[in-house]
Amino acid sequence: MSGTTTRGAGTLPGDPPGGRRALAVWGIGVSVYFVAVIFRTSLGVAGLDAADRFDVGASALSTFSILQLLVYAGMQIPVGLLVDRLGTKKVLSLGAVLFTLGQLGFALSPSYGMALAARALLGCGDAMTFISVLRLGTRWFPARRGPLVGQMAGLIGMAGNLVSTLVLARLLHGIGWTPAFAGSSLAGVVVLVLVLLFLKDHPEGHEPKPASHQGAAYVRRQIARSWREPGTRLGLWVHFTTQFPAMVFLLLWGMPFLMQAQGLSRAVAGELLTLVVLANMAVGLVYGQVVARHHGARLPLALGTVGATALLWAVTLAWPGDRAPMWLLVVLCAVLGACGPASMIGFDFARPANPPERQGTASGITNMGGFVASMTTLFAIGVLLDATGDDYTVAFSAVFVLQALGVTQILRLRRRAARRERERLVASRVSTVHVPA
Repeated sequence: MSGTTTRGAGTLPGDPPGGRRALAVWGIGVSVYFVAVIFRTSLGVAGLDAADRFDVGASALSTFSILQLLVYAGMQIPVGLLVDRLGTKKVLSLGAVLFTLGQLGFALSPSYGMALAARALLGCGDAMTFISVLRLGTRWFPARRGPLVGQMAGLIGMAGNLVSTLVLARLLHGIGWTPAFAGSSLAGVVVLVLVLLFLKDHPEGHEPKPASHQGAAYVRRQIARSWREPGTRLGLWVHFTTQFPAMVFLLLWGMPFLMQAQGLSRAVAGELLTLVVLANMAVGLVYGQVVARHHGARLPLALGTVGATALLWAVTLAWPGDRAPMWLLVVLCAVLGACGPASMIGFDFARPANPPERQGTASGITNMGGFVASMTTLFAIGVLLDATGDDYTVAFSAVFVLQALGVTQILRLRRRAARRERERLVASRVSTVHVPA
């Protein structure tokens, strides 16, 4: 007897089932990322306080975030390899331990040097979270849910940023530096316990195939095969070009820009930073749904976000007079909120370009992009502020240089990535049709 069997649209062979159990396990992983983002962005609401506490200028202040992002970006490929080899639970547990110690160390640091070391430790732990969460999503949910699951992870991470902006900022100015940062580190202990007790790497019956790991040869092979895929490289440049304007604004320079250059009070500046986060969460829901249903919308959404961001920054910086009007700052912050969801589209190029056993490595390569761009821009703005006597117009113009570089690379790679993705899609469709013996 012969016949053909085809799977439903969007379903691939060996897809995990999803469901409530998947949502619960994934939720534990995302809670770790949520706390990591709170710790990562805590300096964004404490930048001026840190400058006073450690008696440093703009360049030295930016070094906090630069070092944190340098460690984060440098860890992405090693973390991707670790996740592919050790699994999510072990890597997330280690990450929670490290970023909790980093946050506690930052609270207790008596000197600038010790505070730098604490932020580096925090960056190392933070680096282990997002890639692990992405891998957890691919292990527990069907492939067709990938774009939406990824956007939801980013959305929940931005909620962590919201906690920094609304809660930690108030604690900082209510109970002081050490109690606020040390108290927040308890959240790391809570999520670590949840991971150790309840998180599982994959559902039963969906264990990954055992891989032969051969030390350095395995590492080189994983990185080389992931990098050879145009989709991986395109994902990196999409992430590079879209993420950094909002990251730089939220992580460090948004509050000083709004208070010093625009003359706003701390409360009003905090509300605008909150708007960036809320816009990020709203746009993330929309982008996730659109990309899940229409893969062809990925590049227009990414490039449209870059164009809108560049336009609003140009208008804001070139506005005649000393300060931009409030309505323009509101629009700028709302548009910056789209940067995070747009950066998640980078993973939607890398994901279909790589098999399951390389998902961690490919995601690590992609995730480097935005953080390298953020680190570069943070440094450039700090140096330019010191060199120009706090001229924010000149300093923030560095944004356009990085955007131009990224768009150039995206346009260069887009056709090769699309052609390769079509070839893989055809091959996967053929593999879903089989003739039983």
